[in-house]
Amino acid sequence: MFDIGFTELLVIGLVALIVIGPEWLLRVVRTLGHLADRLQHYVADVKADINHEVELDELRKMKDSVQNAAHGIEDSVQSEIKKTEGDLNAAANSAAADTPTLPEKTA
Repeated sequence: MFDIGFTELLVIGLVALIVIGPEWLLRVVRTLGHLADRLQHYVADVKADINHEVELDELRKMKDSVQNAAHGIEDSVQSEIKKTEGDLNAAANSAAADTPTLPEKTA
């Protein structure tokens, strides 16, 4: 992130020692450490939330594609069932028309 070398840190430390003083320097460094830790936790939480939302979005897209595929399959099965039913009805009607009727027996 930042390209700070050892010499830059040494200069910053010396300036802080002169400006802040030796008795307050430890408290300031400790406070800065706590703030940096909180910042890291906050950034980690934000990253986790973003990743979670991305995964949820991908799952929603996958769910929609599966539902669309299921509806497509259901529609094709329904159309095949109707076609087969129509063919069977036509075959039954033609078989009934081709079958001769037997005369009824009288007793």
